[in-house]
Amino acid sequence: MAERFDRIVRGGLAVLPGETRVLDIGIRGGRIAALEDRLEAEDGTPVTDARGLWVLPGMVDVHVHFNEPGMGHWEGFATGSAALAAGGCTTYVDMPLNGLPPTVNVPALNAKAKLAEGVSSVDYAFWGGLVPGNLDDLEGLAAEGVPAFKAFLSNPGGEGEERFREVDDWTLLEGMKRIASFGGLLALHAESDAITAKLAGEAAKAGRAGPLDFAATRPVIAELEAVNRALLFAEQTGCRLHFVHISSPEGVELIDRAKRRGLDVTVETCPHYLTLSETDLARLGAVAKCAPPLRDADRIERMWEQLAEGKIDIVASDHSPCPAELKTAPGMSFMEAWGGIAGAQSSLELMLAEGYFRRGVPLPALSAMLSANPARRFGLYPRKGEIAVGFDADLALVDPEGAYRLQEEDLLQRHKISPYLGRTFPCRVVETLVRGRTVYERGRGIALPGRGERLRTEAGRKVTP
Repeated sequence: MAERFDRIVRGGLAVLPGETRVLDIGIRGGRIAALEDRLEAEDGTPVTDARGLWVLPGMVDVHVHFNEPGMGHWEGFATGSAALAAGGCTTYVDMPLNGLPPTVNVPALNAKAKLAEGVSSVDYAFWGGLVPGNLDDLEGLAAEGVPAFKAFLSNPGGEGEERFREVDDWTLLEGMKRIASFGGLLALHAESDAITAKLAGEAAKAGRAGPLDFAATRPVIAELEAVNRALLFAEQTGCRLHFVHISSPEGVELIDRAKRRGLDVTVETCPHYLTLSETDLARLGAVAKCAPPLRDADRIERMWEQLAEGKIDIVASDHSPCPAELKTAPGMSFMEAWGGIAGAQSSLELMLAEGYFRRGVPLPALSAMLSANPARRFGLYPRKGEIAVGFDADLALVDPEGAYRLQEEDLLQRHKISPYLGRTFPCRVVETLVRGRTVYERGRGIALPGRGERLRTEAGRKVTP
């Protein structure tokens, strides 16, 4: 007997937890209602023919910078979320910087939320921040549904009195105590400011200002020192930790050893640390500048080994855009250029290209790091992150034979800057569904602007990958 569905996605290779299988996906009320080899539907039910395509859970990108309010000319919710949708991402968590004011208190959070409402193409949540002076704001932010708090152990840069600030050790320790008291999660940009600032000062005095000079001012030891310090504080406070954009296999190993000691800690890396090396930094210039910097090719391969071993929990874009003049203004030295990589639209395709096609990492393993694990860690599970009955019908349809060369006109972000321009990808996202409705379609672009809804998490929810 035919069932009633709002839509059926027919005959794609679905990437499920631990397996792939050709099946039909029945969608009702924005959620996955059935997964069967063959579904019969009532007459008139819309059917998407996915035969020959991969159907993955939409990416859950927990690390993007859309910069509103105040800095929307760098990237805003409309353009940033459009780029994510075109890349198969259906949910994101927006960072507390570089907006002015940053989301370090409830009024600032509410101001940001108003700007995203009715504008974002995909679903979203907001980070809170831990900075000097906002300890009394943390619990209020958690009550408003932020899934986690971000802190910097090194200077995040930027200008203005309101800008996001790095934490001192006392604020870090006390912040961890407060966040642990209500079961929250703290994420850290882990670089030692004492090391990086000293090396940057010495480089400036010596007139060293090139790409590899910049990389030398932010060595792996700066990452390791900061990771070790934060892990010590976590052991003392019981605070749940997440390390963002870890760039070195040594850092991954430190965090993995802490997990095995029983600490509640996870590790994230980014596609650029798995696909671009310091050689690319020297070749591409400021478009590939980021902090921590790109590392050497041997470290990249070791991180792929760690990823295959299950030591890396999450892959997120760290989409950190800026206007072109902040990368390439006449007379600007490499040291002065903005440090951030704009790659949100390419994350899923990069991981499929470098992980599955080049190295044979199974699709379910890649999907877990891109979707299920971040959804679990940031309190969005069991609604987001998997193709399973009861979950939101957030789907990325990928043509595994859709090879193409990335061009500026393909990018939907505000500024058409990417270190991946000119790269040939072996596959391509052709359609993205959010809660069962098409928000992006290749050749058509954004089909439903403003479709995204804000997600709130329950303070103290303790879920891990």
